[in-house]
This record gives sequence, structure tokens and C-alpha cells, in this order.
Amino acid sequence: MPTQVVNYPRGESLELLHQYQQSASKDIRNRIVQLNIGLVRKEVHHWVNQCTESYEDLLQVGCIGLIRAIERFDLSKGHAFSSFAIPYIRGEIQHYLRDKSPSLRVPRQWLTLQRQSVKVIQQLQLELKRPPTDGEVAEVLGISVNEWNEVRLANSNRSMLSLDAPIMDGEDGATCLGELVPDGRYRSFQLAQEDQIRVQQALAKLEDGTRKVLEFVFLYDLTQKETAERLGISSVTVSRRVKKGLSSLQKMMSGGE
Repeated sequence: MPTQVVNYPRGESLELLHQYQQSASKDIRNRIVQLNIGLVRKEVHHWVNQCTESYEDLLQVGCIGLIRAIERFDLSKGHAFSSFAIPYIRGEIQHYLRDKSPSLRVPRQWLTLQRQSVKVIQQLQLELKRPPTDGEVAEVLGISVNEWNEVRLANSNRSMLSLDAPIMDGEDGATCLGELVPDGRYRSFQLAQEDQIRVQQALAKLEDGTRKVLEFVFLYDLTQKETAERLGISSVTVSRRVKKGLSSLQKMMSGGE
């Protein structure tokens, strides 16, 4: 898909960013997003061929990263907004892809066979005027029936089954899977969610410079050198802020502050 990037005057974005910091208007923020959508498109084109997610989905995720950058950009630092925004856009997409990645790793050869099987099955249905058997599909693909069954099973297991999926209960009629599956790890999950909220709350209490360093290093996977370049500080300062920030977070999380 070709990318069409409209070049707007750099000063227009800076003026709007200045206005947004004064008023936090959603209309102004949306105008800044439109002016800088090319940054998102460029990053999306880098990732779209490396995953199974659609261009439109990645574009929306990237725009979330762009909005985060708009909300956190500091004009007083004198940095170019594009250099500041790209790590946020990239980080948002990377975290989205990590969350969406399947827990089951399927051999690349099987993924190829699964894609080929779609066309094979369609062609056989046209020729045979009926759904093909597993043996007929396997023969066209040039594999054994057992391997074809393994390919199908691996592909079906890549998709997680929702606990809300309806099933039939012989006595009570329709119910959902979640009501029948014991959830012995619910408490652990609940505690993990609570910890995540506590970390977010603790981050918000940190000094602005320290918080930004931790976000760049741990949330957006930048190296300390890259973080230093983005924030216009030395790598030594980044290292000190990381240590200071982690120490402060530890104290707050343990109830020390």
C-alpha cells in the first residue's frame, strides 16, 4: 500500500503544540495528529509485513502512540517533535504485537501449508462438488494425512478460546466455558492487575525527568544512550535517574513512602 505523506510547515506543528500545552484542546490535538500522521504511516509500513495484523489496526495503534507523544512533549527542551514521537509510536506498536502474539509457536513450514490448504480446499470443492476428505487435501499438499491433521490442530490451537464461548450442558442447557473451568490462578491474576495499577500510580508521583527516563527505558525499550539523545541529557544522567527511579518505585510499592 503506497504511503502519501503531506508535508506541512514545521512551524505549524510547533505552534499547535504550544497551543495544546496551554489549553489541552482535543480539537488541537487531533489537528496535530493529522499533521504528523506520516510518522505513524512510516512506522506501520515497517511492521505490517512482519506480522499478520492489518494495516488499519496498526495505524490506529500507532496513532495512540502519537497521541501519547503529543501529551508528553516538552517544547522547552528544544527537541524536534518527530524524533520525540517515533519511540512512542514504535513502542505502542511493539507492545500491541507482543500482546497479540500467539502463545503456541507453529513451525513456519506448517504455516505455509495452512495458507496453501485454503486454496487447495476451495479448488477441490469446485472439482468434487463436495467438501474434500483429509486424505484428498493431504495428497494435493504432498504430505501424509497424519501431518495434515497436525497442521490443522496446530493452526486451531493458535487462537485462544474465549471463556465466554457458549457450550451445551446436558442438564442445564446452554452455559459458557468459564463457568465450567476451575480458575485456581484467579487470585494471582488479580494480584498482578493490582500491582500494575500500583506501578502506574507510583510512576505518576515521580519527578518528571525521572519518570520520562523510566518510561523510555522500560516501556519503550530504548537503550540508555537512545534515551539520553531523546531527552538531551548525558548517559550518566540517564543511568542515575534509572537507579533513583527504581529505588523510589521500590519504596513506594513496599509502602515505604
